[in-house]
Amino acid sequence: MNQRIAVTGAFGYSGSRIARRLLKAGHDVLTLTNSSGRDHPLSGQIRAEPFNFDHPDKLARALEGTSVLINTYWVRFDHRRFDHATAVQNTLTLFEAAKRAGVARIIHVSITNPQEGSPLPYFHGKGRLERALRESGIAHTILRPAVLFGDGDILINNIAWALRRLPCFGVFGDGEYKLQPIHVEDFAELAVREATENGNRTIEAIGPETFTYRALAQTVGRIIGCPRPVFSVPPWFGYATGRLVGWWHHDEFITREEVTGLMENRLCVDAPPAGHTKLTEWAALHATSLGRTYASELARRRPAKGNPHTSRRVASK
Repeated sequence: MNQRIAVTGAFGYSGSRIARRLLKAGHDVLTLTNSSGRDHPLSGQIRAEPFNFDHPDKLARALEGTSVLINTYWVRFDHRRFDHATAVQNTLTLFEAAKRAGVARIIHVSITNPQEGSPLPYFHGKGRLERALRESGIAHTILRPAVLFGDGDILINNIAWALRRLPCFGVFGDGEYKLQPIHVEDFAELAVREATENGNRTIEAIGPETFTYRALAQTVGRIIGCPRPVFSVPPWFGYATGRLVGWWHHDEFITREEVTGLMENRLCVDAPPAGHTKLTEWAALHATSLGRTYASELARRRPAKGNPHTSRRVASK
């Protein structure tokens, strides 16, 4: 049965893949976004409404008639334009608006190993929101991806970018902590499927391959034809190098919290894979283009020119 489904950030990385699949399935798609003025292939196919986190009544009205909300909204790191504490409060506002609007189901994007009370804001915030969603009384699925990869991704692309340009590649500490990347299209397929399911569930949205960080760098280097010596560096030195790269590109290449989360093995779980696309096979198909240009997180988040609804309180994944 076709439904009206809202997707936060449908002009963004994962949200756009989800929205395209929903349209193909015949659903009526609404997006909540801070990029309503941006030129995007989907902009003429779906209705766009501003987030309106500062005006919950308007947010609830925008969601009226919506049966399912797929929430990809989040921020990767604290910045002068956005931060995790604000993202948590905005998402709580979104959940409450959805409940007031009569939304029957929420598909919420979390992270592997969230932990309310963690000193890492990313994982603490995701843990707080999972609890809030469970307590809301709204039927839901919580999706927990570790790392997304695919055309336009940041992490895998920028590892390849560094391997193409540097004579060697440093990993934080021993580099033996693990990641389980899932292809963005597999993730979108999972989100769309869950939109039409019933009941409550939590899914570890991981891919079919598990890598140590060291092995990931070695594998990507070999596939793109740029094998480099991979060696251990003190975490502070790796972070300082990342800061230098970020400064050069006016971006955040990596944060202290991300280094800590990696080294705490938070991007790996003991669960069956939810995706089927192998990173090694995808990278081999895109070996000539992967990492040719740097992928900027802040450039992706830059609001559309002239958008009157942008503010520090508004950010989308």
